[in-house]
Amino acid sequence: MVIELMKAHASVRDYTEKQLSREEVSELISAAQHAATSHFVQAYSIVWVTDPEKRKLLGELSKNAKQMEGAGAVFLLCADYNRLQHAGKLQGQEIVFDRAENMIVAVTDVGLLAQNLVLAAESKGYGICYIGGVRNDMESISELVGLPEGVFPVYGLTIGLPNEANGVKPRLPVEAILHENKYDEAKYEKILPEYDQTIQAYYESRGSNQKNATWTQQMAHFLSKPHREDIKDVLAKKGYHFK
Repeated sequence: MVIELMKAHASVRDYTEKQLSREEVSELISAAQHAATSHFVQAYSIVWVTDPEKRKLLGELSKNAKQMEGAGAVFLLCADYNRLQHAGKLQGQEIVFDRAENMIVAVTDVGLLAQNLVLAAESKGYGICYIGGVRNDMESISELVGLPEGVFPVYGLTIGLPNEANGVKPRLPVEAILHENKYDEAKYEKILPEYDQTIQAYYESRGSNQKNATWTQQMAHFLSKPHREDIKDVLAKKGYHFK
């Protein structure tokens, strides 16, 4: 059942040596393309990285060498207005994509495409892991795979047969994210300490990589300092000016 499959999701970082075939990749991406897309713009592209040397460099640039080199398939999921520029030229019109709204549309399209791709892969027994590390050096990675103006990597995605199954990490309770009619922040005073206990118990019970940490501790540490501060400048070079 689809809902059970969704609730069983866990990131996989250790794969067998099996590589996905061209037919398998085509099937998965065809399914992914049926995700919703704003105004049917389909503002995304996927770069399938099969060249071993490029995989190695991608692993180094994203700081995810083990995954990039060991997965059954490695993809770069990209926001893409370049193809739409070509569509505009066919109609004798110039495409405008340097507005903040265009950025939201493209990143949303990529996210929906990616989640469809993940569900399709997991339905076939594969494991996956998103790689936000491709934003560690977007400029070099763009050069590595030849991304033109209007195209930038949002995240990487590795797919493969898992060497071992990982436990499902407990999510926030539904009541923490569901608000009825009006946003209610008062409830966080009760919900977040309870969730901290749940996460701490989960980390302590894991078969490997055990640690003593809570969710709020991790979030406070992670979000108390800026990350990837070059992204705005890199995106400007790609034609995204947030006007």
